[in-house]
Amino acid sequence: MIATQDDRSTPDAIGLGGTAAPDLIAPHEPAAPGGPLVVAAEMAVLRSVVDPEQALHAGRTVLAAAQAVGCVDAAVVARRAMALAARELGDLEAAETHLRQAIATPGIPRRRMAQARLSLVTVRTERGHPLQALRVAALAWADLSPLDRAKLDTQRAVALAHLGRYQEAIASCDRALQVLVVAPGTIDDRRFLAGGLLNRGLVHAYRGDWDAATRDITACLEISRHARLDHLARLAAANLPFLAVRRGDITGAFAHYRAAENTLFGFPERLATMRADFAGALLAAHLPGEARALLSLAVPDLESSAALVALAEARLKLAQVELLTGDARRALAVAEQAGVELAEQDRLSWLPLVREVVLRARLALEGSSPELLDELIACADDLENGPAYLAGAAALRLVAAEAALALDDHPAASAQLARLTAHAQRGERWVPAGTQLTSLASELQARHLAQTAQIPVLVRQHALALESALQEDVTQAFRAVHDGLTEMGGSMESFDDPSLRAHAARAGERLAAFGLEMAVRDGCAEEVFDWAERWRAVAAPAHACGLADPGAVRAGLGGAALVEFVIDGSSLLAVLITGERLTLRRLGDLRPIREALIRLRYSLRRAGFGDGADAADAQVEPAAAELERLLLRPIQAELGDRPLIVVPAGPLHTLPWTALPCLRDRPVSVAASASAWLDAGQRAAVPAERPVVIAAAGPGLAHARAEVEQVLACHPGGREVPARSGAVLAALTSADVLHLAAHGVFHARSPLLSGITLADGQLMAYDLLGLSRTARLVVLSACDSGMAHTPTDGAPLGLAGTFLSRGTACVVAGMVPVRDEEALAVMTAFHGLLADGQSPASALASASAKTGALGFVCFGAGDRAYTRRRHQPPTP
Repeated sequence: MIATQDDRSTPDAIGLGGTAAPDLIAPHEPAAPGGPLVVAAEMAVLRSVVDPEQALHAGRTVLAAAQAVGCVDAAVVARRAMALAARELGDLEAAETHLRQAIATPGIPRRRMAQARLSLVTVRTERGHPLQALRVAALAWADLSPLDRAKLDTQRAVALAHLGRYQEAIASCDRALQVLVVAPGTIDDRRFLAGGLLNRGLVHAYRGDWDAATRDITACLEISRHARLDHLARLAAANLPFLAVRRGDITGAFAHYRAAENTLFGFPERLATMRADFAGALLAAHLPGEARALLSLAVPDLESSAALVALAEARLKLAQVELLTGDARRALAVAEQAGVELAEQDRLSWLPLVREVVLRARLALEGSSPELLDELIACADDLENGPAYLAGAAALRLVAAEAALALDDHPAASAQLARLTAHAQRGERWVPAGTQLTSLASELQARHLAQTAQIPVLVRQHALALESALQEDVTQAFRAVHDGLTEMGGSMESFDDPSLRAHAARAGERLAAFGLEMAVRDGCAEEVFDWAERWRAVAAPAHACGLADPGAVRAGLGGAALVEFVIDGSSLLAVLITGERLTLRRLGDLRPIREALIRLRYSLRRAGFGDGADAADAQVEPAAAELERLLLRPIQAELGDRPLIVVPAGPLHTLPWTALPCLRDRPVSVAASASAWLDAGQRAAVPAERPVVIAAAGPGLAHARAEVEQVLACHPGGREVPARSGAVLAALTSADVLHLAAHGVFHARSPLLSGITLADGQLMAYDLLGLSRTARLVVLSACDSGMAHTPTDGAPLGLAGTFLSRGTACVVAGMVPVRDEEALAVMTAFHGLLADGQSPASALASASAKTGALGFVCFGAGDRAYTRRRHQPPTP
């Protein structure tokens, strides 16, 4: 994410959070004698920014003419134009070839050689050799004017930043900007001034100084727009998604990303770099699925462009993402490849981060061993020596302590925990009793206290809880977990460094999971329910809305029952709450449940796609009956025939509950947590006599038009809007009930990139994040629109979960493909019953039983009616 430029260049952004700007330099001296060819070559250099294809063609034409007449100046400049155009088009290998040919031209003037070397600094950096780029810059320095040396300094800053020499990079930019700000003010001087600001801003971003980064990049944008440097303005704007995520503006980040994606189309290397940088920001914001989706697009383009610096960083991010999303084997392979590439680039400061991923992946694949424990501790020590990695060092030290406990090596575990819990009490001074501090001791104390302050509170509290558990002090262990989660609620936003936020969020899930694990071990149903709710609040913060009191849940249930599923290692448990009691049941091994669920979904999908439908229908029943036996039979006596609210866990997020035989005519609502269900019930409020109903028919569905007509026929006064993003988003802010008959696209590993296909493209889940209000009931008749999956499986996400997190009380959505005629029939029946005053869950249960369509599920407060029953008097 650094911008660079050469002596006819604008800046080039590469690496973390940015995209490179092109390389140009205006002639500050008269053209050589017989100058028309030189002038034409220099015009091609300038053209490479605006139209690289045309510049490449012009460069070839001038080169051929220059060689024919023996004009060395024109030949060298033409090769530079071709190099810069190739770079803009993402072909870094060709760019370097052209520049080396220019430098090797017999009789080349020293000034022209220096200019070619200036361009080569950028290319060598991007191709993964920042140290060599600095050597090339040193060779060019002597033959450049003071102004051109300032421009070279902006290039050197990029190489320095990639080597982790951030202070030197800032100094290089400062030095350059002091000269450029008083330069004559030609268009190219403006380019370099804006580019120097862009580079400095991006180095600030490397260091986590987001305010300074934003100031410099904003100034770059203003200068670029005023000077009509559209290309440079677009490149600077491409850094805005990265900065927006770092500042917590996810909605704005995706808006900036879409704009940048459009403006960088046709520049594959720059687009790929921007995607990789944005992915890094999303990873730090704890959105690994979305980060993975972008990296899967970026890495192949960076490979084909030979942008080796950005590629190595992207691979490291991808390895971190693969680890977070549960693919340790893939994480190990990608991290090892990234490590080789970073070592070849002399970027040794990055290697501890690579080693951390490798060791975590090995631990997941191999389990703990004494040798691996030693390596984990050594890596934590290495990370601790780099101040930018202190949060990672603390998190890895906690992993090492847990690995030691798995080996029953209590002394090693205690030693690592002590490193994390020392001086946990505020105000405690680190001064050994009876010791008089020397200046060296003071320095060591200051360093220790600084490192202690960098330990995320959740890591520290988890360590305190583990220490207490080792001493069999369960009460103190629970208190440490509780205090950590309480402090997390008010402190997460105070972390300026995104790596601290990412480690804290990850540690929060693990800390809450440790509390849940202790509660399960204790065996008290009320404690398990309480800690399950705490864990869900941390694992899916978008759905968090306070903790649910069992008494409040009982009061809200009426005659229904709530089942909250809990995973304990490889086992599944259920907490059942009815109006009479709260019960804990261990259901058994998770593996057969997972296998039966896979069989059921496979059969339902085959039936929905019409692929051997009769045989598929026959296979649905045995798989559904097996799941019912495993999940519900152990609690059948307490459950009876009550309406059901389900809080799923793990693979159960993908279960179409209405497919289970005993639930096919029973109202069922699926909630992110008991507290989220209670909160959604409050939003459902009093049923309306004439709710505002709006519907839209998406493209590509044969039944969509008929479905919308049938829906609106059930709701007098309802209206249709065009299936376009703007109209649908506007309808969400005014409707009580919104029905969308359109195709859905579900991204299991990147839920915010799930969407609905409309006439003008995809309505994405992230488009909903900026809405101030959404319809109380949203019906998505698209297949898979209700699918849910997260790395921690903390809550239903995808489109349904996003609607719920934005304020919708209930979402009816498809979990598997449904035949067109079935979708039309079930939606017609559903809306008829809804208009008669039934709750969505009751209406869906009856409609599904009547039509045999088993793929739809109610999310949220499906047990609350949205319209009054006909002839029902108003509520006083």
